[in-house]
Amino acid sequence: MLIGSILAQAAQKRTGSRPVLFDLARASHRRTLEVLWKHGEIKHVVDDYHEQLKELFQVENPTLVYQKGFEAAFKAHLKKLSAQKGGLAWSGNWVFFPWNDTLVHLLPEEQFQRVRTARNRNLISEKEQRQFYQATIGIGGLSVGNSVALAIVLQGGARRIRLADFDRLSLSNLNRIRGDTTSLGLRKVEMTARQIYVLNPYAIVETFPEGLRRTNIARFFAGPPKLDLVIDEIDNLAVKLLIRQEARRRKVPVLMGADNGDNAVVDIERYDLDPKLRFFHHRLGNPTFGTLSKLDKFGIGRTITKHIGPENVTERMQASLLEIGKTIVSWPQLGGAALLNGVGVAYCARKILSKQPLEKDRALLSLDEKFEPAYFSKRKKLKRSRAAASFKKIFKL
Repeated sequence: MLIGSILAQAAQKRTGSRPVLFDLARASHRRTLEVLWKHGEIKHVVDDYHEQLKELFQVENPTLVYQKGFEAAFKAHLKKLSAQKGGLAWSGNWVFFPWNDTLVHLLPEEQFQRVRTARNRNLISEKEQRQFYQATIGIGGLSVGNSVALAIVLQGGARRIRLADFDRLSLSNLNRIRGDTTSLGLRKVEMTARQIYVLNPYAIVETFPEGLRRTNIARFFAGPPKLDLVIDEIDNLAVKLLIRQEARRRKVPVLMGADNGDNAVVDIERYDLDPKLRFFHHRLGNPTFGTLSKLDKFGIGRTITKHIGPENVTERMQASLLEIGKTIVSWPQLGGAALLNGVGVAYCARKILSKQPLEKDRALLSLDEKFEPAYFSKRKKLKRSRAAASFKKIFKL
């Protein structure tokens, strides 16, 4: 068989995107794992369990850590665990990640979460961490949404996450999405789910590979369990409206991060606190699904500009929006801005879910403001003001 045909057939092979957990204390799990090994499905084994146990012992006995007797105390603890049936091999869970043929030995979920978030304390209190982890979060759109999802999970949040995106990872995405060339062509929901699972294999990730639409938006929100928070990172303006209609009906808060050059614009809509809140904080008036669905590229750019505010759009972004379909294919986006949005939105998500005070409208995260020399000088302020006025005139705002 020609190598081209061999490679084409291999590329069609589908691999699961959900980890498989094994408890070796159960005979059926041992048998299944033996079959996987026999068939060559497992190519890599990671067993750092001894070190995980040591970290857990430190977390549970912080007063012993810097004492001379710590090593002896841990050695005695380890000896006791090793004496149990099956030894350390039967302790905890073995997790098989089918997409990279790897088997990993990990602590049980509660202990795993305790050690993985140990360095969060006391920046995040135990109560806040628990509230954050037990929440169910929905994320629509996995460009900026990918950064948001990973920032949330890194901080120990949201055991249950729903991901919606109809698109696949392409090469032009790799300037802003934390993917890699081995994932090209993979659905973004699967890629992001895999990234979540390798951080927390005990997560429960539900995927909506068809994206969000009228026919599934209710199921996305309702679950079970129902969403505690929804994050909107979808490009389609009509679907953005659908999200808000459903969020207001179910009293679910909405967060949205928009990149703006090197900067970020984070919008907060608290339909949980005010179910009469106007969509998009009334920045777009009273749009309908029909009118938003029919917008052309210029109309989309105009509407986005209206929402962000022409005075907030960076000069280079202004110039770029006018070049869509001429010298560039779509509006430009930077990886740094995606990460900045991820951090900002994840911060807001944690504050909302742990019932802490939070701005109820919008926050502008501007690196230009913090690092650009003389950003607030009269000359630069006047230049930005004139550019915004010209841009506003072009879009008839």
